[in-house]
Amino acid sequence: MDININSIHFTADKKLKHLISTKVNKLTTFHDGLLSADVNLKIDKSETGKNKTAEVKVLIKGADLFAKKQSNTFEEAVDECLEAMRRQLMKHKEKERKV
Repeated sequence: MDININSIHFTADKKLKHLISTKVNKLTTFHDGLLSADVNLKIDKSETGKNKTAEVKVLIKGADLFAKKQSNTFEEAVDECLEAMRRQLMKHKEKERKV
């Protein structure tokens, strides 16, 4: 599976990129047909603590799945996105079984 990690308006360090790619690769345990994943990391200009946004888009056979979460840290935002993505993958897999 191809994983693209984009950091918008900042440079993500290798440790963060490695952590994200490791966690995204774990999504393959929930669905076999994962083709690629795009992860976008952004820092909002808001003064609040939750100014870090993660967006995850996963391409699978027959569908595109998307999750976007905002949190205090990128690690937390990515974890929340991947949990939402896991739920979406499980729902999609159930629909495939019924057909």
